[in-house]
This record gives sequence, C-alpha cells and structure tokens, in this order.
Amino acid sequence: MKSTHLSLIAGAAVLAAVTGFATVTAPGAPAESTAKSATLLPVERAGLVCPAPSNSDLAETQYTAFTPAGEGGEAEAAAELKPALPVVDDEDETDPKKAKKAEEAAEKAKAKAEKPVLAVKEPGKPVVAEANGSSAPALVGTATGKLAPGWTAQQTTEVTAGGSRGLLGVTCTAPDTDFWFPGASTAKSRQDYIHLTNPDDTGAVADIELYGPEGALKSDVGDGITVPARSSVAVLLSTLTAEAVDQLTAHVTTRSGRVGAVVMSADDNAGSDWITASEDPSGTLVMPGIPADATSVQLVAFAPGEDDADVKVQLMGKNATFSPAGNATLHIKSSMTASADLKDLTRGEPGSLRLTPVRKDRATPIVAALRVVRGKGDKQEIAYIPATGPVGARATVPDNRAKGSTLSLTAPGATAKVKVTASAGSGGGEPAVETYTVKAGTTLAVTPKAPEGLKGSYALTVETTSGGPVHASRSLALASDGVQMFTVQTLPDDRGMVEVPSARQDLSVLDD
Repeated sequence: MKSTHLSLIAGAAVLAAVTGFATVTAPGAPAESTAKSATLLPVERAGLVCPAPSNSDLAETQYTAFTPAGEGGEAEAAAELKPALPVVDDEDETDPKKAKKAEEAAEKAKAKAEKPVLAVKEPGKPVVAEANGSSAPALVGTATGKLAPGWTAQQTTEVTAGGSRGLLGVTCTAPDTDFWFPGASTAKSRQDYIHLTNPDDTGAVADIELYGPEGALKSDVGDGITVPARSSVAVLLSTLTAEAVDQLTAHVTTRSGRVGAVVMSADDNAGSDWITASEDPSGTLVMPGIPADATSVQLVAFAPGEDDADVKVQLMGKNATFSPAGNATLHIKSSMTASADLKDLTRGEPGSLRLTPVRKDRATPIVAALRVVRGKGDKQEIAYIPATGPVGARATVPDNRAKGSTLSLTAPGATAKVKVTASAGSGGGEPAVETYTVKAGTTLAVTPKAPEGLKGSYALTVETTSGGPVHASRSLALASDGVQMFTVQTLPDDRGMVEVPSARQDLSVLDD
C-alpha cells in the first residue's frame, strides 16, 4: 500500500496571493527548516466597501475607482462596485398584498444590486460615476486578476447648505473585524453616524464601544448590532448613550463576519466630513498633512491596553521638527480618551504630527487622530486626519482635480525619495511622473503635476524609491460661497504585493 504526502506550497501560494498572508511549514518540520526566502506576488483578489454618501438631498457625489498600472495575476480580471442591498424590516407581514409588494420590492433591489455603479476596465485609467441626493446607496465590490493589486476607490461629496454642509471625502475601505475612531462625539452640536457595511453573503454582528475622558460610556444598545448580508447600517452614536461627550473614541469589533466601518461627522458650527479608522494601536504614530492655513488643530488619543501612555508631541514642519509650546507631551490614561488643543500650531506652514513614547522602554500602544479646522466663524470647515501607516512600496489616492489637490509627504526617520505618478485622466490626458526628496523630520507639501491634456479627474500613486519610511496624505479643496471646504485622505501602503514563502519540502511518495 502507498500513501502520498502532498506539499502545501500551491495552497499557500494561492492563499497569500488572495489574502496577503501565508506561512508554509512542512508537516513535522522544526521552525528553522521552514522557508527562509520569499517571493513577491501580486494579490489576485481584493474587496472594498463604500458607505452611503450622505443623508442630504443637496448632496452631489462623485465615485472614482482606479487600479495602478503594473504586473497582475493571470486570473480573469474584473473590478466592480455594486449597490448594497437595502435593509428590510424583519417583522412578518400578515397582509398578503403587502407581503407581495415587499417581495417584489426586494427582488427589484436585488436586481439593481447586480448592476455595477462603476467598473475598472484597465489598469492606469480611473473611472468615475455620479450620484445625487440622499438616496445614493452604499457600495460593495471585488477586484480580481490584474485589476486587484492596488485597486482603490473614493467617494467625494459636496453639500453646499444645511447641517451636512461641507466637502466629504472618504477612501473606500477593506472589510475587517476591528476599528478605532478617536475624535468621534455624542455632543449636542454633533451628528456622528458609524456606517457598517457588510460585503459578504452572510450576516455580520458588530459591537460598538464608546470611551470618553472618564472611561467607558454606559450603553445597553451598542452590542450585537446585526448587519445583514451585502447591506449597510448607519448607527447614530448619540442613541447609544445618554452621555453627551465632545471628544471620545469609538471602537467597532465584530462577533461574526466582517464589515467596513467609517464615521460620518457633522458639526452644527463647522461643517462635516468622514472620520476613517486610525492605524492599529502602536507606540509611535504619524498624522500627515496638516494644511498651512489651519486655524485650529485638536489631537485626540486613546490607550486601549492596561497601561497609561506618555507620549511626545512633535510637529514635523517645513524645515525641522519641534514640540508645540505648552503641549510637548500628552498623558493618556488607560481606557480613557485624552485630547490636546494645539490651536494654529502650523502658523502658515504645512506640517505633520508625530507621537512617540517619552520613554523608549515603555512604548504603550495608542490610537490617535486630528480634527483640523480651516476658516473662522460661519466660514469654518473641518476635516480629520487619522494616524496612518507609511506609503511603503506603493499607495494611491483617486479623484484629484485640475485644481485644489495638495500632496503632503513626511519622513519621520531618514531622508527619503518618492516617485509620484499622476495617472491619465478619466476623460483623457497623458500620465505625468515627478520625483521628490523628503528631508528627515520634515513635511513637504506639493501641488501635483497634473496629466498633460487632463480631462476629468486623475489618480495619484506614490512609491518609495529610497531612504526611510514616508507617510502621506492628499487634501482636496473646493471653495463655495466663501467657505474653503476641504477633505483629507491618507495614503497607507496598498498591500498590492505579498510575500509568499518558498517551500523546502517537495512532493514525496513513501512506501509503507
């Protein structure tokens, strides 16, 4: 009798290319005998979700999707974003006529959800779509083959009046199971909604926890929130607790399934924008791209572990790094949200904020974000900058216009060089490439060189070519009735390439 022992190489390679992670260990082999070298391969599948853009009838939204030019997998290529399904009432309908109408409506919604809102056909060229009013749905989508590595999408919404006035921009997110949102609020002047979007064919169950300056806020309704399959649910934070807290940290986790999560924040006095999740808890964090003309900057931070955190607060400016007067350090108590009013710390020059442990041997993990204000009085407008990871090998932000885009690059460690590629326009134009040197401990803010003959919008792709890590963000500004509306999107590594370990055990056939 013969038994065959199969190598795990092929399965691991496919897993890594699809999910971005794989470990190969031969059965019974010690750790040191596992793969010592790895091969970079492009991912073959990527998923994104986009929240419903706005609850305002005045909203005008542009969706933009893009995949950078480069090497992709051999699998069949597709990249589509489709409408999420509406959430229906679970109560049984006893009236046969109403039940039939509800069934017909559900079938129509399902058919509509199968029609892509926008689809990328080729790498290197963005595609756009528009949706107006409050009925624009959340989107869910998947990219495969050569369109998967680096696939990104963004929605940009302009609301010119009302409580949601502002320019709201958000990069569509990859689904996950854990999100931190420093800077959210349940104050009476704020309307903050957490949007939970489930891309999968089975339901997800999520929990929302809120932490203020005194610790956890009491809530009996933040647990066990059901997000039906391929649907999106918006939860108003102030309905989860009776406590009105101006600055808090929201934590979203899932008990089952996975979701994309993002917070829409509207301030009665300062406009609105999206709050995206902070980088995972870390001892050192970077928030890049504070505009030169910021009139107010507020830092919000949270220590999720059992230990307090003491961090240095430093601004990496145009020429040097320094600590803002009166706010050189910040003490963050465990499970309590801390904040610092940094006022107009940039003083006419662009900058980025860095948080590092006061003691290197006590690098307590934290999460953080900035609330940035431009303008004064009734001309104020807000945007949020969460802590973000470095650009790494490559990062992309779509939906850049002929005017109003500013790219901020900061090198918190060593001096670095980056290559910035402006793609072809969605309606025409030739790509443009520029190289920038970012000096150690500084922030470089540049107006990107737009594609020659640009028509429509274009994407910016940033690649680190040498030196230390670079963190980046893009701000998009649009003036409306004297208000300098703006939004800021960070550019973390797109994880379009993954390391697949080389295997050290081949197929073998053993005789018993």
